[in-house]
Amino acid sequence: MKLLLATRNRGKVREMEALFSDIPIEPVSIPDPAFDIEETGSSFEENAVLKAEGCGKRFGMLSLGDDSGLQVDSLGGRPGIYSARYASGDEERCRKLLAEMEGAEDRRARFVCCACLYSPDADLIRELKNAAGENGDYVFYRNDPRIITVKAFLEGEIAFEPGGSNGFGFDPVFYAPCLGCRLAEASPEEKNAVSHRGKAMRKIKELLRIAAEREMI
Repeated sequence: MKLLLATRNRGKVREMEALFSDIPIEPVSIPDPAFDIEETGSSFEENAVLKAEGCGKRFGMLSLGDDSGLQVDSLGGRPGIYSARYASGDEERCRKLLAEMEGAEDRRARFVCCACLYSPDADLIRELKNAAGENGDYVFYRNDPRIITVKAFLEGEIAFEPGGSNGFGFDPVFYAPCLGCRLAEASPEEKNAVSHRGKAMRKIKELLRIAAEREMI
C-alpha cells in the first residue's frame, strides 16, 4: 500500500522510509513537483491537516502530513509554527536562535509535532477509530470523518553553541536530556526513538499496522 508523504523535505522522507520499513507500507513523495500547499493554519494541527488533506484530495491517496516546530519558553513559544520560516537555512536558523537567546537563563524548549493521516475512504478511518478504542492520543474529526491527528513532544533546552553533524533544522542546538546530547550528536536511530516526530509517527504507524493485519489497506 502506498502512503503519500505530504512533504518535500528529504530529511523527513528518509525518516519515514526507515520508520515504515517493517510494515507493508510504501512511503512515496508528492508526484507533481509543481503542487504545493500553503501553510496558512494558526496551529500545528491546522497545518498538518492542510498538508495531508490537500495532498490526499489532489492525488486520491492515503496521505500523511505533519507540521512540527520548536517552542522556546523565553521567546514566548517562538518560533513555533514559523520554525521553517525563521531563517533561510539550517545554519542561519541556529545562528539566529542563539543570537536571540544570548544571555537568557531560561533555556527550556520543546519540539512539537502534529501528524495527520487522511484517507479518501471514510470507512477506513472509521475502522481505525474502532481499532484505536479509548486511546486518548488520537483525535478523530467529527466534521471530517476522513482525518486522524496525533500530537507528540520532545522536551529539552537550547544549548549555548551548536554541535554534531546529524539531523537537520535546529538539531545542532537542541539538547535532549533523555539522550544526554544535542540531537545532531545522536544517531538517526537514537533520535527517532525519542523525537517528537518519531513519537507521533509511531502512533500513526501502529494504526497502519493494524489496518494491514486486518487487510483494510
